[in-house]
Amino acid sequence: CTPSQTRCVLYEDEAGQTQMELREFGGFKRDRKAMVDFIVPTTTGSEAESTGIYWKSPYAALEKQGIYALVVNARHVKQVPVHKTDLVDAQWLAILVCSGLLRGSFVPPQKLRVLRLISRQMQKMTGILSGEKNRMHKVLTDGGIRLAVVVSDIHGKSSRAMIKGLLRGETPEQVLQYASKRLKATEEELLDALAGELTEEHVFVISEILSHIEDLERRIDVFFRQLLNKLDPYKPILRAMRTIPGIDKMGAAMLLVEIGDDMTAFGTAEKLASWAGVCPGNQS
Repeated sequence: CTPSQTRCVLYEDEAGQTQMELREFGGFKRDRKAMVDFIVPTTTGSEAESTGIYWKSPYAALEKQGIYALVVNARHVKQVPVHKTDLVDAQWLAILVCSGLLRGSFVPPQKLRVLRLISRQMQKMTGILSGEKNRMHKVLTDGGIRLAVVVSDIHGKSSRAMIKGLLRGETPEQVLQYASKRLKATEEELLDALAGELTEEHVFVISEILSHIEDLERRIDVFFRQLLNKLDPYKPILRAMRTIPGIDKMGAAMLLVEIGDDMTAFGTAEKLASWAGVCPGNQS
């Protein structure tokens, strides 16, 4: 099913009377071209209701013609008690935007907006990676391996080497050779933590999870390098962002593609913080 879109154009005729014209378009490229041909000759502004990802293609098509649509939050429109149909929606939104009663959502410039595809996919993979690490920890614990009790990160280089040794069938005494000298745990503590009862099933599941973890780590690194490559023109901005406590290289890159490079779009630091979700809401 291809989502359709209904457009309403308000314009003044030669007699100075406001006229309204409605038209429905499909969701294909040819339909977007027809939509642009319908809107561009009669207006210098446009508005679109934010509906998932479906606003993005029409927005980009209008943007190429120099028209920056006002993308509005659907919640703000639903507060109006009218019978909701696509035609009524289009008419009502056109009236509201012409009256200046709608506030548009922040949309970063196209050159940064497209990079959200990379950063958000990377973020999703990072979430999957975190889940897989937790699952591996649970399976290790199920097999009696208590490595997490004596080391700060069971996915560090040293810990991973010891786990791989156990999966290969080595004894706790043998895998101690992979332990880093920087570990605070004593040999006795490590031996106790590594002395579990891994069954064939434990070994199989942990091996598969570990393989997935390492694959995800490689893919995240590929995405991150691609993102940094695309953000090369913004190096000075990224360096400045990294002076903020808690913002590392990856965090700066992901934040930049979300908020853009023009802070005047938010007006004040307070509005930027509110949009970014780092300050408490006020719903009273």
